[in-house]
Amino acid sequence: MWPTHICYIYSMRFIFIICFLYTIAGVAQNDAIAKDYYSKGEFEKALVEYKRLYAQSPSNINYINKIVSTHQQLEQYDDAETFLLKIMERINYPAFFVELGYNFQLKNDLDKANSYYNKALASIEENPNHVFGIARMFQSHTLLDQAIEAYNKATLIKPEFNFDLQLAQLYGEQGNVEKMFTSYIDFIAANPIALTNIKRAINDFITEDSTNENNILFRKILLKNIQEEPNLLWNKLLSWLFIQQRDFKKAFAQEKAIFNREAESLSGLEQLAHIALNDGQDTIALEVFTFIINTAQDIDTQLRAHRNIMLIKTKLANKEDYKTINEQYLNIFEQYGKLPQTLDIQISYAHFLAFNMDSPEQATQFLEMALELPLAPLQKAQVKLELGDILLLQEKFNKALIYFSQIQRNLKNSTISQEARFKVAKASYYKGDFKWAEAQLKILKSSTSQLIANDALDLKLLISDNKYEDSTQTALKLYAKADLLAFQNKNEAAIALLDKILKEHKTEPIVAQALYKQGQLFEGQLQFEKAMTNYELVVANYRDGILIDDALYRLANIYIKQFNDKEKAKALLEQIIFNHADSIYFVEARKLYRSLRGDVIN
Repeated sequence: MWPTHICYIYSMRFIFIICFLYTIAGVAQNDAIAKDYYSKGEFEKALVEYKRLYAQSPSNINYINKIVSTHQQLEQYDDAETFLLKIMERINYPAFFVELGYNFQLKNDLDKANSYYNKALASIEENPNHVFGIARMFQSHTLLDQAIEAYNKATLIKPEFNFDLQLAQLYGEQGNVEKMFTSYIDFIAANPIALTNIKRAINDFITEDSTNENNILFRKILLKNIQEEPNLLWNKLLSWLFIQQRDFKKAFAQEKAIFNREAESLSGLEQLAHIALNDGQDTIALEVFTFIINTAQDIDTQLRAHRNIMLIKTKLANKEDYKTINEQYLNIFEQYGKLPQTLDIQISYAHFLAFNMDSPEQATQFLEMALELPLAPLQKAQVKLELGDILLLQEKFNKALIYFSQIQRNLKNSTISQEARFKVAKASYYKGDFKWAEAQLKILKSSTSQLIANDALDLKLLISDNKYEDSTQTALKLYAKADLLAFQNKNEAAIALLDKILKEHKTEPIVAQALYKQGQLFEGQLQFEKAMTNYELVVANYRDGILIDDALYRLANIYIKQFNDKEKAKALLEQIIFNHADSIYFVEARKLYRSLRGDVIN
């Protein structure tokens, strides 16, 4: 047993802690109530609450400012002045001069307002540390010239201060874009680690249009800096600007200049190549990947570039080019060997053999040899995933399911396991076993991979929306067959089968899906006008369907990329923005729309 006096001490401590916590909770609750009243415009109630909070914490600057602001909202300017003057007798906080000045400005007494503003600025000369509160107070009342003057005055007195970031934001609010850019650049020079954040801030003031006034201005400032004071940061920003403008050739020139002076990493060039590739600019992507192969010292970087080059060449090739591509693959294996390090290229080659060269047996043999290599479990799963796809290509569904099931069993709950499950569902769907496909797709709706989850949901909706239309599920089976033909690269046959659906099942809901799928296939064959016709039919006749936003987005992109018709594209994007806010294309549509309109978003 503890002595009585020790028990008493611990009891008192416990009571004190409980009371302290209760007080904190009470203050937090009152603070929330006050904020709620203020935000709703119920200023009389807000004033009562803030006065209660102030009584408990009479030195809390936030409560003081809120009481003043609430008085001003109620046009009780004399009360605000009296309150501030009493506070200033007790607390030395020169930012209150700004608040007093602003209070007089609200009363239209500009002489007294300026007098107090000058007192605030003069106090910085006495103690430059006062600038932080003073400048923030000026900015909070949109007194931007005075805020800028405050920062500049403090810097003159204490040169070690750096307010480039704050000044850049103020210049941006003023619309003084040139000074804003210059201040951001000065800030990065002293704080290179902040480059990503500054890019984000500058991005609000530039567009994809290289002729935009702000883009031109930013480019001129950077080029001037490169000439006067060479710094790789300026090259990095210039490359970034060119990427925003989708001028990847100029970005490539900057990235090469960066690499030539800082030959530590090719990551910037790799990133540029992938951005260009995703943007459909295959030629420049090929140039960049080729430069990487010729420059990289480590084999892994070379192999990644080789693989991407072969994928691009295959994408751009005609059948007459396949022999050359096949030889190039074999040259890569001769140079680097068929080792675990080249596995990704081996898988790409097998895919090429099966899906392009129409040699699935040769591809299968090639991958089976790859499985003999000392591979990690994930690498083995990647090989089996491709083997399963090749078996699906040959419509050997049951054999494909064996490989997919092995992946699920050996790498449970992994992303590749979920991908294998989706392929199981797809195989069942191709076969016409829609019930089993749905069972797998239900599980995948909660996949950790958003891409797999979205694909699973789309396929599940396709099946569930169409399987009950007739007992034989004829149209759905035809569509699944067309989908399989598209997977097999038999696009002409797929288009013909979709035509059959459109002619023989005109009244069924699968028509919208058939039109959309056929439109995608037409796009792949560069038959853009036919694709547009299909998408327009979806938009005109299936406005309440799940494919309306997909069709609108694809139409808009065709108008932009193939016909350079910005006005028609904007009209289509507007429909997504205003009528389909829940669309997965909403964010991208809004961004694209603003870019087409030439917005500078501040």
